[in-house]
Amino acid sequence: TWEIVMSLSNGVPMNGQAGAYPQNPEVDIDNVIEKLLEVRGAKPGKLVNLTEDEIRALCFKAREIFINQPIFLELEAPLKICGDIHGQYSDLLRLLEDGGYPPSANYLFLGDYVDRGNQSLECICLLLAYKIKFPENFFLLRGNHECASILSLIHISEPTRPLYISYAVFCLKKKD
Repeated sequence: TWEIVMSLSNGVPMNGQAGAYPQNPEVDIDNVIEKLLEVRGAKPGKLVNLTEDEIRALCFKAREIFINQPIFLELEAPLKICGDIHGQYSDLLRLLEDGGYPPSANYLFLGDYVDRGNQSLECICLLLAYKIKFPENFFLLRGNHECASILSLIHISEPTRPLYISYAVFCLKKKD
């Protein structure tokens, strides 16, 4: 089974305050997707400003879906299979543009959403947002880059982005 980890590796919530997170944070998923897609056509590398609450809510909502879906996925064609996005947000947007946006196209992403590129946060957030909005058309597997040992090697120039990326990526952790 998979469980969602809602704290950073040191156990402190993203906002730095101890205590439990609300169980059902609200998020306007359409607004989040709209924010994430606003940079289409812009120069690659344009950052998307999501709030901490929006990122947290994406993780909680995605958690509910991942827990309720079977681990063994039986998917039917037609299906677009994509992998190794590695934080290249402009490439992810191009894949969706060329392949069709959900729900008009079904997707299976094979992991490795972060690392290397400068927009790992945007990548994982857009993927989680589409998973929430279209849980039966959009599937995400965990790759080897979605683990603590690889994630700790990521170099990101903005001081808060690694914190948010850790939070979003560790929403999938294999339960022992």
